[in-house]
Amino acid sequence: MQTYLKEVARGKKGARHLTYEEASEVARQMISGEATDAQVAAFLIALRLKGQSAEEIRAFINQFRVHATPIQVSPTIRERLIDVAGPYDGRQTFAATVPVSILLAERGIPSYLHSSDTLPPKKGTSIKDIVERLGVHTTGSAQDVGSSLDQQYIGVAWTEKLCPTLSHLKTVRAQIGVRSFLNTVEKLLNLSHASAVIVGIFHKTVLDVHIEMLRAMGFKQSYIVQGIEGSEDVPIHRKSVIYEVTSQDVHTHHIDPQAFGLKYEKDPTKENLTLAQQVNIIDRLLEGEVRRHRLL
Repeated sequence: MQTYLKEVARGKKGARHLTYEEASEVARQMISGEATDAQVAAFLIALRLKGQSAEEIRAFINQFRVHATPIQVSPTIRERLIDVAGPYDGRQTFAATVPVSILLAERGIPSYLHSSDTLPPKKGTSIKDIVERLGVHTTGSAQDVGSSLDQQYIGVAWTEKLCPTLSHLKTVRAQIGVRSFLNTVEKLLNLSHASAVIVGIFHKTVLDVHIEMLRAMGFKQSYIVQGIEGSEDVPIHRKSVIYEVTSQDVHTHHIDPQAFGLKYEKDPTKENLTLAQQVNIIDRLLEGEVRRHRLL
């Protein structure tokens, strides 16, 4: 591990990206426990300062997937399945992903949601928190999630349960208290082997890395949204762009909320929602309450 630390922690001018093979070896040492907590923390901080490459992230994704439990779904479902790759550090604004996925399921469009308990620095309300409060069990096995996708067109996974390595690294991540490239790795594991993915990013500076990574991962359809709080949820208080990634091109879709009759302003009262408020809004939306635009 020290060999690779020396390469990524040489400072702004001296540090270099690891090759796919080198990053895979670092991931293997983290998974096996050969890397100490101090070495793991140092590596996470070093990559944060250096900036991670698509190959480094992809190497970790592939290594973690080997040591995770895959979710088996029927070929018919997998062909239409959307992996909703939202941030795991939680939300403070409304998590529209949850009710949208339920409505998609009603229309026969399967969605795979996944999350874990929130981590610093945000420590917002996670998708896991929200669906549990809605009465959905997240402690099910990979088989349970697969059956739910096959039968109900929606599945929710607690990723740390299916990928124990993430659970093992959680203590170190909590102690350093800052985001790391593992925030990207965990949401792109695609344990359901979905053919399509929609992923949120916070800064446009990471767009090119995500484009390269999604192409290498072989999704048939890939969409990147610079959404609310780095999520896949398109904001309704400003114009935004959705990037459709193909094997050759990137198509940009410009979204204007006013074109859909949505309120084009930010509501300060909805900027720091509690778990109870998140669930209340979802319940009211799904019940079809009149004057829905005021809920958002």
